Amino acid sequence: MTVTLITGANKGIGFETAKQLQELGHVVYIGARDVERGEKAAAEIGARFVWLDVTDDASVNNALATIGAAEGRLDVLVNNAGILAAGDVDGPSALRAFDTNAVGIVRVTEAALPLLRKSSNPTVVTISSSAGSFWAVTNPDRPEFHLLFALYSASKAAATMLTVQYAKSQPGIKFNALEPGTTATDMTAAFGIGRPPEESAKVVVGLATLDADGPTGTFQDENGALPW
Repeated sequence: MTVTLITGANKGIGFETAKQLQELGHVVYIGARDVERGEKAAAEIGARFVWLDVTDDASVNNALATIGAAEGRLDVLVNNAGILAAGDVDGPSALRAFDTNAVGIVRVTEAALPLLRKSSNPTVVTISSSAGSFWAVTNPDRPEFHLLFALYSASKAAATMLTVQYAKSQPGIKFNALEPGTTATDMTAAFGIGRPPEESAKVVVGLATLDADGPTGTFQDENGALPW
């Protein structure tokens, strides 16, 4: 059985990814900071819940300790938790955006590494964004050119760079970053855009189920590698 942890998985792309991996036979842990919503989401699909707030070190460490005690290893980590950070551009907002979208990845990944090293096919997927691609945001032909979400874009650029650096420093573990596609979630509700979360989740599942010789250190969307 493949043991999988997904952060921020009580709704949206994270929940649909959990559902699809559960259907594939994974032992899925839904990580969420809201206990009531997390437990409800896990119960709905027969997954397991761990309280996990990516901005809280103790929460992260306890969550991974719980999985380690129960499973002895972790095969797949999906760094899905994130915020849009579309409000004011100031110091506190920047700290909040980076703490969730970038530092949170470091917290969870570092806590997960000892368990990932015990897997025969360890895989980490980080939900990033083409809004954090210098190539995309400077290209007038791309929709990202018109997005003025400085903190979101900058923190997602950091998420992609962390992915590349982890892939270099941890050659035994596959690390890939993903642009999942514009998706109708709570984050995009105000804009009325995006496809159903289950469609984007299929892209996540593809990277989460790579063979042992699959790629690492990439930034992709559903069509393949993206420049950034």
